[in-house]
Amino acid sequence: MARWCYRHRLVVLFLWVGALLGLGFAGSAAGTNYADTFTLPNTDSTRAYDLMEKAFPERSGDTDTVVWKVDEGTARDASVRSRIEPALQEIGRMKGVGDVSSPYAAEGAAQISENGRIAYAQVTFTEQANGVPKALVEDVVDTAQGAERAGLQVELGGQAITRTQEPPTGLAEMVGILAAAVVLFLAFGSVFAMLLPLVVAIAALGTGMMATSLLSHVTDVPEVAPLLGSLIGLGVGIDYALFIVTRHRRGILRGMEPEESAVTALNTSGRAVLFAGGTVCIALAGMLVMNMRFLDGVVVATSLTVVLSVLAAVTLLPALLGLLGMRVLSRRQRRRLAATGPEPEEASGPAARWSAYVQRRPRSIAAGALLVMTVLALPVLSIRLGATDQGNHQDSTTTRQAYDLLAEGFGPGFNGPLQVVVGGGDADGLVSAIRSTDGVAQVVAAPPARGITVIQVVPTTSPQSERTDQLIDRLRDDVIPASGTEAHVGGVTAVFKDFAAVTGERLPYFVAAIITLGFLLLMVAFRSLVVPLTAAVMNLIAAAASFGVLVAIFQWGWGTELLGIGKEGPITAFLPVIMLSLLFGLSMDYQVFLVSRMHEEWVHTKDNARAVRVGLAETSRVINCAALIMICVFSAFVLSGDMEGAMAGIGLAAAVALDAFILRTALVPAAMHLLGNSNWWLPAGMEKRLPHLAVEPREEETAEPPARVPAAAGGSTVIHGFVRTPDGAPVEGAALTLLSKGGRQLDRVTSLADGSYIVSVPSPGSYLLAVTAADHPSRARHVLVDAEPLVYDVELAEDEMDAVN
Repeated sequence: MARWCYRHRLVVLFLWVGALLGLGFAGSAAGTNYADTFTLPNTDSTRAYDLMEKAFPERSGDTDTVVWKVDEGTARDASVRSRIEPALQEIGRMKGVGDVSSPYAAEGAAQISENGRIAYAQVTFTEQANGVPKALVEDVVDTAQGAERAGLQVELGGQAITRTQEPPTGLAEMVGILAAAVVLFLAFGSVFAMLLPLVVAIAALGTGMMATSLLSHVTDVPEVAPLLGSLIGLGVGIDYALFIVTRHRRGILRGMEPEESAVTALNTSGRAVLFAGGTVCIALAGMLVMNMRFLDGVVVATSLTVVLSVLAAVTLLPALLGLLGMRVLSRRQRRRLAATGPEPEEASGPAARWSAYVQRRPRSIAAGALLVMTVLALPVLSIRLGATDQGNHQDSTTTRQAYDLLAEGFGPGFNGPLQVVVGGGDADGLVSAIRSTDGVAQVVAAPPARGITVIQVVPTTSPQSERTDQLIDRLRDDVIPASGTEAHVGGVTAVFKDFAAVTGERLPYFVAAIITLGFLLLMVAFRSLVVPLTAAVMNLIAAAASFGVLVAIFQWGWGTELLGIGKEGPITAFLPVIMLSLLFGLSMDYQVFLVSRMHEEWVHTKDNARAVRVGLAETSRVINCAALIMICVFSAFVLSGDMEGAMAGIGLAAAVALDAFILRTALVPAAMHLLGNSNWWLPAGMEKRLPHLAVEPREEETAEPPARVPAAAGGSTVIHGFVRTPDGAPVEGAALTLLSKGGRQLDRVTSLADGSYIVSVPSPGSYLLAVTAADHPSRARHVLVDAEPLVYDVELAEDEMDAVN
């Protein structure tokens, strides 16, 4: 398939452009229908929600709040009322606003604080928050804040109001892409090579986002799903293309022709990408174990984006490689290749020196890396799951100030009231019991509707306080059963408490499921029990350390204002599940790319120390580059304007940094050096029964007709002959390099004064012989060697096209 895409590149490009335009047009025409369904089956808050929906089916629109405060006098003063009341009446006449409840109406006395300085009005829209036109919300905000004057502060809160504070759509993605572009250019030194991963990732992300918006019309997709989809899609899309492009460039630099190099790259690193993408999707699908309806849409959006990223990497990328040809290398690399010939196979530079250092000091490096990860993981012991709200917004936002004004005027619990829903019978006794309960500030019972009574309970503490959680437990376990009334506790605060409880109960099963699946996949791929066991332990260490960083920043507040992400609070209840899925998938990617190269070397040499050293030296640079790109992309989601997006971005950026820079380049190779040959142990009985799954298969035979000699049996042999010009003159000092089909340098010699040379061949097989000489074009030819010496003369012509460059 890679060869077909390479040769039919224009067809592939046309299909991808057509898919992007078609899905874009369909998505724009259909719009979106995201639905935040936070209910959980068989929980008390869900039963309360179902009863309320039955009693008040008409209350479907989003309700937001206008809050004002006077420095002197009261909100009832004529000077204040004359400015606020006309603004509320104007808001009530706007198309899309269903109702405005004013504190100046007959039934609005409770909407003014006890000291009279703070009051609020509720604005009910005809649609839910994500369906309210942004222009209408902006008109409401402008009209309300237009009533401000010296000594009169007006702020607004609510889900719809939050939309006016969101940064421009795509800002986080754009910043992430620009940061990734800088890293890619520094890594490749070529503008064209830099653009390849970006184009592939953008194509996959665009089709994934449009497809997700269309799916939102046929299934429940939460509003946070496309944000998480774009976050993971950008990261894996760029990384997958990066691995393939790096392998392709290495093949060309080692003497392969562009088409053969592209096919080899797709048949090796491309297969690893397929395997890695599959493991990410399996990790994401593990969220289904949680049996949370809200997460189903997240699984659909993120998995779809990952699948499209893999598809783009194995189809669109080879087509783009065909368009670029040798331009995938920088000009300096092309000149050096023409002048000095193919690069040696052995890795060199800082990566090779670090790999050798790890081999010399595995115990001290393993101990140091483990100590760092342990210290970072300590905060996770105090993790508290809950819900973020507008009290976590930045101080400068109107939603945060409205939240603070309501808490100041009506108590901290006013921003998160509980709703006790009575399904039948007399609720008066329950109202009295709740009113006398410790931790309750206010109790108001609405008139019954369809036999159902809703009791609004305002706690004395904020929605995020542990004491509010204790009040919910007290109502459910003691107060309601003692009253003899059938009732359920609901409301946003209760829903997220139930989310946190269910998450805590089911999380061990979820972790066990994805750890087991990952273990089985790696065991089949690398024919080992120790390698997948090491990977599982490392994944758990990475998860603990990344959540420790998350707790320190978002729960303890270390640097939240500095990062511009608002006030500290509990970790969003559903975030651990999503983060663990993404983290385990991404960690598996790095493990596959690292260990697959080690395994390849182990198969050839049966030398564990060499396999670990070579594997780390050759993959650490590309893994670290890929991780740096991921960190840039994930960190940019702090700019998304969404607290959950910022948490996921910071948490995943920390996880990737720790995983790549500490675990995969230090702790994992150090542990593998200490474990020795036992890394590759697999019982003989299991070896026979396990299916064979090759992550890095042998490269395919090339289509170019090779030079042949008569078949014979034997071991190592040689290729010998002369290097001459077309007129028969010998070429002295020509460099002849023998390469394996995978690009590994096997021998390198220089022709003598008479043009003769002898190259050593380790065993019969197909090889690449590359020849370079000053003032002559380079030559590269595939040769097939049997047991007998192969006579092969090389002719270098001055006016011939350069076969390598």
